[in-house]
Amino acid sequence: MKRIVGINRQVKIIDDEMPSIKGKPSYILVKTMYSAISPGTELSMLGESGGETVHLGYSAMGKVVEVGEAITDVRVGDLVACYGAPYVHHDEYLAVPKTLYAKIPEGLDPKEAALGGLGAIAIHALRIANLQFGEIAVVVGLGILGQLIAKIGNAAAYNVIALDVQKARVEMLKEEGIKAFSDQKEMEAALSEESRGFGADSVLLCIGGKRSPLTHVALDWIRKGGNVVIVGDVEPDFPREMMFIKEARLFISRAGGPGRYDPVFEREAIDYPYQYVRWTEGRNLAEYLRLVKEGKIDVKPFITDVIDYREAPFEFEKLKEKSSAVLTKLIRFSNE
Repeated sequence: MKRIVGINRQVKIIDDEMPSIKGKPSYILVKTMYSAISPGTELSMLGESGGETVHLGYSAMGKVVEVGEAITDVRVGDLVACYGAPYVHHDEYLAVPKTLYAKIPEGLDPKEAALGGLGAIAIHALRIANLQFGEIAVVVGLGILGQLIAKIGNAAAYNVIALDVQKARVEMLKEEGIKAFSDQKEMEAALSEESRGFGADSVLLCIGGKRSPLTHVALDWIRKGGNVVIVGDVEPDFPREMMFIKEARLFISRAGGPGRYDPVFEREAIDYPYQYVRWTEGRNLAEYLRLVKEGKIDVKPFITDVIDYREAPFEFEKLKEKSSAVLTKLIRFSNE
């Protein structure tokens, strides 16, 4: 099968053995139709790749071609969304445990479903923010994750205020009636007005670059007792005095939800009890599909750039050189 990988900071297409679910009763084998590029994460991985092969990608969808004997919720021929490395990559075939896929509702565009992993990450970040109906969420950084967080937060009736220096990204949210700004002072004025000077309930930092002055500024934006949630790849550099004055709470949102990186949940495919862990990464994935299916959020603006898998090396170069303005690209392996 074909696999898209990073080697020595370059993207290559290699031939590899097809994964097998033999001896894995709680797995399914999926023929990938579309996988989604997460530029921030994948370009960072690519930049750090040396002589060893780095497997790229973590969000995809495809058709079930084989099921383990313990699988009861999907059948051969069903379409599923899948999330989570090392089970999901930009690969032609995927062996996925039952805790990391969700059946795609009938009528949902497969390309929209391919963003499921990104959707799960966005949903989990908002859960970590611990917001209640009507509270104010400031979303900083409007890449694909920031966009999804703002849209989902708005659908949940949070008072969303968004900030990004790129005007085009700001306009994408303003078209949906979300308060979004490219000028920091204008955003701060809007925040002051919306909160009557008290500040945001949560600030979600969807930015990269390791160290950022916005980690300090975020503490100015929150109310006393407010939250700062780190979603992007940024160092948690927060001065104690400012945190003490605000009695601020700092959270780091880890991927798509409970279960991530737990070998029992993922590799062994043993789900957490529903009554004790309501929202696992798999259930967050399914919730993203519901939101899109019911029209609660519109992700069509993110699926305009679809490339054939053979074009991946060239397209990754465009992303590295920032010559592409799109938030993500979908890699097409198969139409069926």
